[in-house]
Amino acid sequence: MKVLLAHTPEMRRNYYGDRSLNGLRAIAEVILHEGDQPLGAASLVDAAREADIIVADRMTEGRGGIFSQLPRLRAFVRCAVDIRNVDVDAASNAGVLVTRAGPGFVQAVAELALGFMVDLSRGVSRATADYQAGRKPEARMGRQLAGSRIGIIGYGSIGRYLAEVAKVLRMEVLVSDPFATVSDAAIRQVALDELLAACDYVVCLAVANEQTENLIGEAALARMQKHAVFINLSRGNLVDEAALARALTEGRIAGAAMDVGRAPDQMPTPELAKLPNVIATPHVGGLTPQAIEYQSLETVRQVEAIVKGEIPPGAVNAERWTRRP
Repeated sequence: MKVLLAHTPEMRRNYYGDRSLNGLRAIAEVILHEGDQPLGAASLVDAAREADIIVADRMTEGRGGIFSQLPRLRAFVRCAVDIRNVDVDAASNAGVLVTRAGPGFVQAVAELALGFMVDLSRGVSRATADYQAGRKPEARMGRQLAGSRIGIIGYGSIGRYLAEVAKVLRMEVLVSDPFATVSDAAIRQVALDELLAACDYVVCLAVANEQTENLIGEAALARMQKHAVFINLSRGNLVDEAALARALTEGRIAGAAMDVGRAPDQMPTPELAKLPNVIATPHVGGLTPQAIEYQSLETVRQVEAIVKGEIPPGAVNAERWTRRP
Protein backbone atom coordinates (compact mmCIF):
# COMPACT_ATOMS: atom_id res chain seq x y z
CA MET A 1 0.00 0.00 0.00
CA LYS A 2 0.96 3.61 -0.54
CA VAL A 3 0.64 6.36 2.08
CA LEU A 4 0.75 10.08 1.35
CA LEU A 5 2.20 12.02 4.29
CA ALA A 6 0.70 15.44 3.58
CA HIS A 7 2.80 17.44 6.05
CA THR A 8 5.09 20.08 4.57
CA PRO A 9 8.81 19.53 5.33
CA GLU A 10 8.61 22.02 8.23
CA MET A 11 5.50 20.35 9.65
CA ARG A 12 7.22 16.97 9.33
CA ARG A 13 10.18 18.20 11.34
CA ASN A 14 8.04 19.73 14.08
CA TYR A 15 4.95 17.52 14.12
CA TYR A 16 5.91 14.09 12.85
CA GLY A 17 9.55 13.19 13.32
CA ASP A 18 11.91 10.53 12.02
CA ARG A 19 10.78 7.76 14.35
CA SER A 20 7.18 7.96 13.13
CA LEU A 21 8.21 8.41 9.51
CA ASN A 22 10.38 5.32 9.71
CA GLY A 23 7.46 3.50 11.30
CA LEU A 24 5.27 4.37 8.32
CA ARG A 25 7.97 3.26 5.90
CA ALA A 26 8.14 -0.12 7.61
CA ILE A 27 4.45 -0.64 6.86
CA ALA A 28 3.92 0.88 3.42
CA GLU A 29 5.44 2.89 0.60
CA VAL A 30 5.45 6.54 1.71
CA ILE A 31 4.90 9.50 -0.61
CA LEU A 32 6.18 12.78 0.87
CA HIS A 33 4.78 16.24 0.16
CA GLU A 34 7.85 18.39 -0.49
CA GLY A 35 6.19 21.77 -1.07
CA ASP A 36 6.41 24.61 1.43
CA GLN A 37 2.65 25.28 1.43
CA PRO A 38 -0.14 23.01 2.72
CA LEU A 39 -1.90 21.01 0.03
CA GLY A 40 -5.14 22.58 -1.16
CA ALA A 41 -8.00 20.46 -2.48
CA ALA A 42 -6.77 20.25 -6.09
CA SER A 43 -3.13 19.71 -5.18
CA LEU A 44 -4.10 17.11 -2.58
CA VAL A 45 -6.00 15.14 -5.21
CA ASP A 46 -3.00 15.30 -7.53
CA ALA A 47 -0.59 14.22 -4.80
CA ALA A 48 -2.80 11.37 -3.57
CA ARG A 49 -3.86 9.77 -6.87
CA GLU A 50 -1.73 6.68 -6.19
CA ALA A 51 -2.25 6.71 -2.42
CA ASP A 52 -4.36 4.25 -0.46
CA ILE A 53 -4.11 6.27 2.75
CA ILE A 54 -3.60 9.98 3.46
CA VAL A 55 -1.91 10.94 6.74
CA ALA A 56 -2.72 14.63 7.15
CA ASP A 57 -1.70 17.41 9.49
CA ARG A 58 -4.22 19.93 10.83
CA MET A 59 -3.59 22.32 7.91
CA THR A 60 -4.58 19.78 5.25
CA GLU A 61 -8.33 20.05 4.69
CA GLY A 62 -10.38 16.99 3.87
CA ARG A 63 -12.89 18.72 1.66
CA GLY A 64 -15.88 16.83 0.36
CA GLY A 65 -14.89 16.85 -3.29
CA ILE A 66 -11.60 15.06 -2.83
CA PHE A 67 -13.05 11.69 -1.83
CA SER A 68 -15.01 11.07 -5.01
CA GLN A 69 -11.95 12.05 -7.04
CA LEU A 70 -9.71 9.52 -5.30
CA PRO A 71 -11.26 6.10 -6.02
CA ARG A 72 -8.20 4.32 -4.67
CA LEU A 73 -8.25 6.10 -1.29
CA ARG A 74 -9.18 3.89 1.66
CA ALA A 75 -8.59 6.15 4.67
CA PHE A 76 -7.96 9.75 5.72
CA VAL A 77 -5.86 9.71 8.90
CA ARG A 78 -5.63 12.98 10.82
CA CYS A 79 -2.52 13.50 12.95
CA ALA A 80 -4.47 15.71 15.37
CA VAL A 81 -7.62 15.65 17.47
CA ASP A 82 -9.40 18.41 15.54
CA ILE A 83 -11.19 17.12 12.42
CA ARG A 84 -13.53 20.08 11.88
CA ASN A 85 -12.01 20.74 8.45
CA VAL A 86 -12.60 17.15 7.33
CA ASP A 87 -15.92 16.44 5.59
CA VAL A 88 -16.69 13.18 7.38
CA ASP A 89 -20.09 12.80 5.68
CA ALA A 90 -18.52 13.04 2.23
CA ALA A 91 -15.82 10.57 3.20
CA SER A 92 -18.47 8.19 4.55
CA ASN A 93 -20.53 8.47 1.37
CA ALA A 94 -17.44 7.45 -0.57
CA GLY A 95 -16.71 4.59 1.85
CA VAL A 96 -13.49 6.21 3.12
CA LEU A 97 -12.49 5.75 6.76
CA VAL A 98 -11.65 8.89 8.78
CA THR A 99 -9.55 8.68 11.94
CA ARG A 100 -8.25 11.17 14.47
CA ALA A 101 -5.39 11.06 16.97
CA GLY A 102 -5.86 11.13 20.72
CA PRO A 103 -4.92 14.06 22.97
CA GLY A 104 -1.27 13.35 23.66
CA PHE A 105 -0.69 16.98 24.55
CA VAL A 106 -2.61 17.10 27.85
CA GLN A 107 0.38 17.71 30.11
CA ALA A 108 2.06 20.09 27.65
CA VAL A 109 -0.99 22.36 27.33
CA ALA A 110 -1.68 22.33 31.07
CA GLU A 111 1.93 23.30 31.76
CA LEU A 112 1.64 26.21 29.33
CA ALA A 113 -1.48 27.36 31.18
CA LEU A 114 0.57 27.45 34.38
CA GLY A 115 3.30 29.40 32.65
CA PHE A 116 0.74 31.91 31.39
CA MET A 117 -0.70 32.35 34.89
CA VAL A 118 2.72 32.96 36.43
CA ASP A 119 3.71 35.36 33.66
CA LEU A 120 0.50 37.37 33.86
CA SER A 121 0.74 37.48 37.66
CA ARG A 122 4.41 38.39 37.98
CA GLY A 123 5.13 40.36 34.80
CA VAL A 124 7.92 38.08 33.59
CA SER A 125 7.58 38.89 29.89
CA ARG A 126 7.02 42.59 30.55
CA ALA A 127 10.10 42.97 32.74
CA THR A 128 12.25 40.94 30.36
CA ALA A 129 11.19 43.10 27.39
CA ASP A 130 12.05 46.24 29.36
CA TYR A 131 15.49 44.94 30.29
CA GLN A 132 16.21 43.84 26.73
CA ALA A 133 15.14 47.24 25.39
CA GLY A 134 17.39 49.05 27.84
CA ARG A 135 14.48 50.34 29.94
CA LYS A 136 14.19 50.17 33.70
CA PRO A 137 11.32 47.79 34.50
CA GLU A 138 8.72 48.75 37.05
CA ALA A 139 8.70 46.59 40.19
CA ARG A 140 5.00 45.77 40.34
CA MET A 141 3.13 43.91 43.04
CA GLY A 142 2.33 40.41 41.84
CA ARG A 143 -0.22 37.75 42.70
CA GLN A 144 0.68 34.25 43.89
CA LEU A 145 -1.17 31.23 42.61
CA ALA A 146 -1.52 29.67 46.05
CA GLY A 147 -4.71 30.98 47.59
CA SER A 148 -6.03 32.29 44.28
CA ARG A 149 -9.09 30.98 42.47
CA ILE A 150 -8.87 29.36 39.05
CA GLY A 151 -11.90 28.86 36.84
CA ILE A 152 -11.62 26.14 34.21
CA ILE A 153 -14.11 26.28 31.34
CA GLY A 154 -14.32 22.76 29.93
CA TYR A 155 -13.63 19.69 32.07
CA GLY A 156 -12.10 17.43 29.46
CA SER A 157 -8.75 15.67 29.67
CA ILE A 158 -6.73 18.91 29.85
CA GLY A 159 -9.17 20.57 32.25
CA ARG A 160 -9.06 17.59 34.61
CA TYR A 161 -5.26 17.48 34.58
CA LEU A 162 -4.97 21.23 35.12
CA ALA A 163 -7.43 21.04 38.02
CA GLU A 164 -5.29 18.42 39.74
CA VAL A 165 -2.15 20.51 39.31
CA ALA A 166 -3.94 23.62 40.57
CA LYS A 167 -5.04 21.74 43.69
CA VAL A 168 -1.43 20.77 44.41
CA LEU A 169 -0.53 24.46 44.13
CA ARG A 170 -3.20 25.17 46.77
CA MET A 171 -5.50 27.03 44.41
CA GLU A 172 -9.26 26.96 44.77
CA VAL A 173 -10.67 25.26 41.68
CA LEU A 174 -13.99 26.05 39.99
CA VAL A 175 -15.15 24.23 36.87
CA SER A 176 -17.89 25.02 34.38
CA ASP A 177 -18.95 22.32 31.94
CA PRO A 178 -22.63 21.39 31.41
CA PHE A 179 -21.64 18.07 29.83
CA ALA A 180 -19.34 16.82 32.60
CA THR A 181 -19.86 15.59 36.13
CA VAL A 182 -17.26 16.56 38.71
CA SER A 183 -17.03 13.95 41.44
CA ASP A 184 -14.10 15.51 43.30
CA ALA A 185 -15.40 17.22 46.44
CA ALA A 186 -12.41 19.59 46.35
CA ILE A 187 -13.59 21.06 43.02
CA ARG A 188 -16.69 23.23 42.72
CA GLN A 189 -18.79 22.80 39.60
CA VAL A 190 -20.66 26.01 38.86
CA ALA A 191 -22.47 27.81 36.06
CA LEU A 192 -20.30 29.83 33.68
CA ASP A 193 -21.60 33.17 34.96
CA GLU A 194 -20.64 32.30 38.53
CA LEU A 195 -17.20 31.11 37.47
CA LEU A 196 -16.49 34.31 35.53
CA ALA A 197 -17.53 36.52 38.43
CA ALA A 198 -15.61 34.60 41.09
CA CYS A 199 -12.23 33.69 39.61
CA ASP A 200 -8.84 35.37 39.46
CA TYR A 201 -7.77 33.21 36.51
CA VAL A 202 -10.22 32.09 33.82
CA VAL A 203 -8.81 29.34 31.59
CA CYS A 204 -10.77 28.43 28.46
CA LEU A 205 -10.45 24.75 27.51
CA ALA A 206 -13.95 24.16 26.12
CA VAL A 207 -14.57 22.20 22.94
CA ALA A 208 -14.89 24.34 19.81
CA ASN A 209 -18.22 23.87 18.03
CA GLU A 210 -21.24 25.89 16.91
CA GLN A 211 -22.57 26.09 20.46
CA THR A 212 -19.37 27.58 21.85
CA GLU A 213 -18.81 30.13 19.07
CA ASN A 214 -18.04 33.49 20.78
CA LEU A 215 -18.68 31.91 24.19
CA ILE A 216 -16.44 34.59 25.68
CA GLY A 217 -17.94 37.82 24.45
CA GLU A 218 -18.98 41.21 25.80
CA ALA A 219 -21.40 39.84 28.40
CA ALA A 220 -19.00 37.17 29.66
CA LEU A 221 -16.08 39.58 29.96
CA ALA A 222 -18.26 42.12 31.79
CA ARG A 223 -18.79 39.55 34.56
CA MET A 224 -15.06 39.14 35.24
CA GLN A 225 -13.29 41.00 38.03
CA LYS A 226 -11.06 43.94 37.16
CA HIS A 227 -7.94 42.18 38.47
CA ALA A 228 -8.76 38.88 36.70
CA VAL A 229 -7.02 37.49 33.63
CA PHE A 230 -8.34 35.41 30.74
CA ILE A 231 -6.37 32.55 29.17
CA ASN A 232 -7.37 30.81 25.94
CA LEU A 233 -5.84 27.44 25.11
CA SER A 234 -8.80 26.01 23.21
CA ARG A 235 -9.63 27.59 19.85
CA GLY A 236 -9.87 31.16 18.63
CA ASN A 237 -13.51 30.96 17.63
CA LEU A 238 -14.60 30.66 21.27
CA VAL A 239 -13.67 34.31 21.80
CA ASP A 240 -15.15 37.53 20.46
CA GLU A 241 -11.78 39.16 19.90
CA ALA A 242 -13.16 42.67 19.44
CA ALA A 243 -14.90 42.43 22.81
CA LEU A 244 -11.73 41.05 24.42
CA ALA A 245 -9.65 43.89 22.96
CA ARG A 246 -12.07 46.46 24.37
CA ALA A 247 -12.03 44.84 27.82
CA LEU A 248 -8.22 44.87 27.81
CA THR A 249 -7.70 48.40 26.49
CA GLU A 250 -10.36 49.84 28.82
CA GLY A 251 -8.86 48.07 31.84
CA ARG A 252 -12.01 46.06 32.60
CA ILE A 253 -9.84 42.95 33.02
CA ALA A 254 -6.16 42.94 33.93
CA GLY A 255 -4.74 40.88 31.11
CA ALA A 256 -4.98 37.92 28.77
CA ALA A 257 -2.84 35.13 27.41
CA MET A 258 -3.46 33.09 24.31
CA ASP A 259 -1.90 30.27 22.34
CA VAL A 260 -4.69 30.34 19.77
CA GLY A 261 -6.75 32.88 17.86
CA ARG A 262 -8.54 33.64 14.62
CA ALA A 263 -5.45 34.10 12.45
CA PRO A 264 -4.57 31.30 9.96
CA ASP A 265 -3.76 27.93 11.55
CA GLN A 266 -5.55 29.07 14.71
CA MET A 267 -2.71 31.45 15.53
CA PRO A 268 -3.25 34.43 17.87
CA THR A 269 -4.42 37.52 15.99
CA PRO A 270 -1.44 39.93 15.81
CA GLU A 271 -3.56 43.02 16.54
CA LEU A 272 -4.73 41.46 19.80
CA ALA A 273 -1.41 39.84 20.70
CA LYS A 274 0.48 43.15 20.52
CA LEU A 275 -1.54 44.77 23.32
CA PRO A 276 0.69 45.55 26.32
CA ASN A 277 -1.36 43.47 28.78
CA VAL A 278 -1.38 40.39 26.53
CA ILE A 279 1.09 37.54 26.22
CA ALA A 280 0.81 35.20 23.26
CA THR A 281 2.49 32.14 21.80
CA PRO A 282 2.15 30.84 18.20
CA HIS A 283 -0.06 27.77 18.78
CA VAL A 284 2.67 25.79 20.51
CA GLY A 285 0.66 24.36 23.40
CA GLY A 286 1.20 20.80 22.22
CA LEU A 287 4.59 21.36 20.63
CA THR A 288 6.80 19.19 22.80
CA PRO A 289 8.64 16.04 21.67
CA GLN A 290 6.55 13.83 23.93
CA ALA A 291 3.22 15.24 22.77
CA ILE A 292 4.09 15.21 19.07
CA GLU A 293 5.48 11.69 19.15
CA TYR A 294 2.38 10.45 20.97
CA GLN A 295 0.12 11.59 18.14
CA SER A 296 2.38 10.74 15.22
CA LEU A 297 3.07 7.24 16.51
CA GLU A 298 -0.66 6.78 16.93
CA THR A 299 -1.11 7.43 13.21
CA VAL A 300 1.50 4.73 12.52
CA ARG A 301 -0.53 2.25 14.56
CA GLN A 302 -3.70 3.35 12.79
CA VAL A 303 -2.14 2.87 9.36
CA GLU A 304 -0.86 -0.56 10.38
CA ALA A 305 -4.40 -1.60 11.37
CA ILE A 306 -5.90 -0.18 8.17
CA VAL A 307 -3.41 -2.09 6.02
CA LYS A 308 -4.60 -5.26 7.77
CA GLY A 309 -8.23 -4.35 7.15
CA GLU A 310 -8.84 -3.72 10.85
CA ILE A 311 -10.70 -0.80 12.42
CA PRO A 312 -8.16 1.26 14.39
CA PRO A 313 -8.79 3.19 17.60
CA GLY A 314 -9.65 6.76 16.66
CA ALA A 315 -11.95 5.80 13.77
CA VAL A 316 -14.94 8.16 13.57
CA ASN A 317 -17.02 6.51 10.81
CA ALA A 318 -16.11 2.83 11.00
CA GLU A 319 -19.67 1.70 10.30
CA ARG A 320 -19.51 3.30 6.83
CA TRP A 321 -16.04 2.12 5.85
CA THR A 322 -16.60 0.12 2.66
CA ARG A 323 -13.22 0.63 0.98
CA ARG A 324 -11.49 -1.83 3.29
CA PRO A 325 -8.43 -3.70 2.01
